[in-house]
Amino acid sequence: MTSSERRRTRSGRRPLVLVLPAVCALAFLLVPLLGLLLRTPWWALPDRLFNAEVGQALRLSLLCASLATVICLVLGVPLAWLLARGEVPGRGLIRALVTVPLVLPPVVGGVALLLVLGRRGLIGRYLYEWSGFALPFTTAGVVIAEAFVAMPFLVIAVEGALRAADPRFEEAAATLGASRWLTFRRVTLPSVLPGVVAGGVLCWARALGEFGATITFAGNFPGKTTTMPLAVYLALEHDPDDAIVLSLVLLAVSVAVLVALRERWIRGAV
Repeated sequence: MTSSERRRTRSGRRPLVLVLPAVCALAFLLVPLLGLLLRTPWWALPDRLFNAEVGQALRLSLLCASLATVICLVLGVPLAWLLARGEVPGRGLIRALVTVPLVLPPVVGGVALLLVLGRRGLIGRYLYEWSGFALPFTTAGVVIAEAFVAMPFLVIAVEGALRAADPRFEEAAATLGASRWLTFRRVTLPSVLPGVVAGGVLCWARALGEFGATITFAGNFPGKTTTMPLAVYLALEHDPDDAIVLSLVLLAVSVAVLVALRERWIRGAV
């Protein structure tokens, strides 16, 4: 008996009481996306995609999401290593705190950033007095807000990859006299590179779609802080077709991320 036949034998006849809710759930998730595709003005898509407002929001979103991802990689990979390999007290509490932005409403995250990094914030006041520069309502503020919301995705992915990696290679490198930094750079990091890439892609996609923390901390100034999600919100009021086009771009990015990570999901399901 083949494996597929064994699976069919174990599953037996699918109960209707489970199939119907499952189909309804699938329709609930897919029908709105199908509606977006059906309402997209495909004939005018090139013109609308490259008009001044849409193009400006698209370029700003790509730039800010990419810079936020770089920040997350520089800071998040060492944090993931600390959680997976470092012997630090309260590691479980640190891990819980790292994941707070995942469940925290983004608007609350924006308020928290404003209270800390704003012109009168706990840290922002000293930054403003020293340099005359204030982060809120600037493009740099968009990058900070996106990095704050997106970093946990990277940390969780990289920490999982580090925990799954075989530590014997690192022990062998240490036995041969390699320093901790050299071991991390030449042994640990290459072994978890797929996890870093997957976490970076998820981080970038999350930063690209961020709305709540961005509008709260950085505001909504065209050409300066208006990213694609904010542009969708504005376009709904005066030009729904532009909102549909921007939504389609964000949908395409989300699908591309899923396609890029398909092997990771498949391996996890096996």
